[in-house]
Amino acid sequence: MATRPPSRHPPPQSVRRPLLVVVVALVLVACGFGAYFGARETGIFALDRIQVIGAPPSTAGRIRAALRGYVGKSLVRFDRDAAARRLAAVSEVADARFDRDFPHTLRIRVRLERPVAILRRGSDAWVVSSSARVLERLEKRPYPRLPRIWLPPGTEVSVNSTLAGVGARGVAAVAPLRPLHLAGRVRQVIVGEGQLTLVLASGTQLRLGDNGDLRLKLSIAKQILPLAGGAAYVDVSVPERPVAGYNSQVGG
Repeated sequence: MATRPPSRHPPPQSVRRPLLVVVVALVLVACGFGAYFGARETGIFALDRIQVIGAPPSTAGRIRAALRGYVGKSLVRFDRDAAARRLAAVSEVADARFDRDFPHTLRIRVRLERPVAILRRGSDAWVVSSSARVLERLEKRPYPRLPRIWLPPGTEVSVNSTLAGVGARGVAAVAPLRPLHLAGRVRQVIVGEGQLTLVLASGTQLRLGDNGDLRLKLSIAKQILPLAGGAAYVDVSVPERPVAGYNSQVGG
């Protein structure tokens, strides 16, 4: 029985076309990877400008100094997480967002810590933020017009650290003051065992009790204070039963 010789005709065009598409796609992918790795390893996108948005010139200078190591390196290789860790050394920066503006610019939008109080320990003084972060040591008077929080002697304080204990409890009491427009009326924070007291510029003591429901207590106090002119103290430690007294010894 005779056998038919194998066909010598080329594959039909409908078969060749998908093969061509696959080959072209692989070439394009290879070119893309080559361009990417070339950009990573060469100076095509070398960083030469750091633009800081949302910070005063002095802080912007410290931010640029903290990120100076990235200058001259490829923006393609820029590591946001590593850069954020470097910025942690700049105490004024609470948060930062990084945008790579090719070919040569890194744009940084920062949110700054908000100063809320002055820490005092003997003759020493520091500025502290609403997150209980120590922003800077104060060397010269006059100090900013912020509430004072007095720390026990021997308390360790260092710039860019986060407070605990007495300092943290004091900050918790003053952090909500600004939205309530009470910050300018508070002169000092007294932190006792389970007790927080704000001393107003008028001399009136605002007794808050413990750290619970501070925003509620302060909101109630804001409504009562105009009605309690000359009071020695206003006690909102129990928000449902606020008390105003004219003898500073009454109520402890």
